[in-house]
Amino acid sequence: MDGGTSLERHPAQRTRQIDALAAPIFVSWQLTRDCDLACIHCCTESAPGKSMQGEFSREEALAFADELIAADVPYVMLCGGEPMVVPYFLELAERLGEAGVQLKIETNGQRFGPEAAERFAKLPIRSVQISLDADTEEVYARQRPGASLAKVHAACRAVRDAGLPLEVTFAPTRVNIEELPAAIARARALGAFRFNSGALMRIGNAAKNWRKLTPSDAQYARFRATLDREAARSRGDGEGAMELCYLPFRMEEGLQQLLYEPPATLLVLPNGWVKAAAALPYVVAELRHCSLSEAWHNYCRAWQSPLLVDALHRAIADEAEHAAANSWQELELAVCNA
Repeated sequence: MDGGTSLERHPAQRTRQIDALAAPIFVSWQLTRDCDLACIHCCTESAPGKSMQGEFSREEALAFADELIAADVPYVMLCGGEPMVVPYFLELAERLGEAGVQLKIETNGQRFGPEAAERFAKLPIRSVQISLDADTEEVYARQRPGASLAKVHAACRAVRDAGLPLEVTFAPTRVNIEELPAAIARARALGAFRFNSGALMRIGNAAKNWRKLTPSDAQYARFRATLDREAARSRGDGEGAMELCYLPFRMEEGLQQLLYEPPATLLVLPNGWVKAAAALPYVVAELRHCSLSEAWHNYCRAWQSPLLVDALHRAIADEAEHAAANSWQELELAVCNA
């Protein structure tokens, strides 16, 4: 890579949308590292009983929810780990939703049933996103040890039957990539409005198992051709057809866009740390020591840091850099004081 233009290297010289905002537009909140599965590709390295040290208590989580409400943050995603293993998860979702915050719930579907769907149906839910990484029990269980595909299908039906918007995700590995066509057909049959995919992210467990998991060039060529064909079919089906979202296809392509416009998004870890971006290791605020307003200010400042911009260029040039994304470190110019 040639190092980019001076404009790319000095984002502070540009007018950015985030600088005009008093708070983020979207907060992606990882409630826990704990999970009921141990997926071989998990980007957060979650597993049963693997909580992150210092995860928020119920009281801290509800207090942060109140900050989000007071700041008029319009959209929050609750994820993990598996958010449904958190004892106060439904209480937290209802706290936010009843205050008018739109919600996205990201779950593996193992614990999601009609009772949860009924409660969510009373809230402003943008979507319930469920992982649908295969179309046979054998392959699904290999990708997500301990998982039941039957439970996933039941969760999708519960979402649909409650009138909630369902979207699904498919993370391609050598284990499951050949099941993409069947998974797309299944998602359509289950009533999903969106199918999310793209190249495997080299983060967390996927990075640790990269040689075993990353698809071959030939597999990716067939994979991309299938996505292109099915996307064209959906466009031909017109309004109400399932949308296929897979662009930008590779993480490096998405990171390239950040050089020009950082998103108005805070990525919150279970212990209250705030990251600059999922593929970068930098923590830009600690919510136990900062207010939401201070954390947002620090986030905006962080995207003016040459250190962060240089790290972004390295991550764009070499996907192996993404493997360090969970090796968190403070960005000195951005963190707020205790």
